[in-house]
Amino acid sequence: MPYSHSPLPTASGPAATAPVDIRLVVTDMDGTLLDDDKRAPDGLWEVLDRLRERGVHFSPASGRQYATLAREFAPAAQGMAFIAENGTYVVRDGVELSSDTLDRAVVTEIVDEVRRLAAGGVDVGAVVCGKRAAYVERTDEAFLAEVRRYYVEHRTVDDVTAVGDDVLKVALHDFGPVERATAPAMERFSGTHQVVVSGEHWVDVMNRTANKGAAVRRLQRELGVTPAQTLVFGDYLNDLEMLDTAEWSFAMANAHPEVVRRARHLAPSNNDDGVLRTITRLLGLTAPDA
Repeated sequence: MPYSHSPLPTASGPAATAPVDIRLVVTDMDGTLLDDDKRAPDGLWEVLDRLRERGVHFSPASGRQYATLAREFAPAAQGMAFIAENGTYVVRDGVELSSDTLDRAVVTEIVDEVRRLAAGGVDVGAVVCGKRAAYVERTDEAFLAEVRRYYVEHRTVDDVTAVGDDVLKVALHDFGPVERATAPAMERFSGTHQVVVSGEHWVDVMNRTANKGAAVRRLQRELGVTPAQTLVFGDYLNDLEMLDTAEWSFAMANAHPEVVRRARHLAPSNNDDGVLRTITRLLGLTAPDA
């Protein structure tokens, strides 16, 4: 249901009169924590230090793979739970907390559909996302450059359906608008699986039980944290279920309209350091330098 968004923690609203009892902060990466140039906000590491001092858990939740997230947060990775691959893989200190893997036959069906789309002129490629690495068949530099942005551990293989790894999801990158051809083609899997548009050029296919929200709920149980103690930030459709796990759910000012309707509150945009500004207001931290 849509909420009447509170102006309390936004750039134009007043600061909270007292710190909120938050024990878990979960944030999407692209379009949320990171700005449009994929840069982390100034002051991030200082805020993470302050959260750690207070016993507040911080968890990135992304379509990116675990290896990529662990590298990006290396200075603060100890004790941090990473919600990777759109919730299909949750890892803390190198130990798997949960995973939700695809049946091999379904992976083959998805890849075959992508191959048909490509043969028909759609500029699309599949990334088969395993626990150990991401696997691709396309070898052109334009496609590999997109893969490298999100998958540190990636391998080029002759046949992505034959890899010896547990498959968490299949991510498809379309150089055109993904909702024009590729996402509609994947709809035939939506009766049994999650088909999620995770960006202008990306769509992910996962098990029906897999999403960021399910991963956050498992993490809440692991940590003994309630929805009232959870603060969540998101901007795109793959964040919808995650917003439902927290009483303190925030859509970014730049978010997809459906995300804005689903969230309880609004945060400043990703280009205005909305995540850090909201955290510092709600928890009464010293604001990071502008």
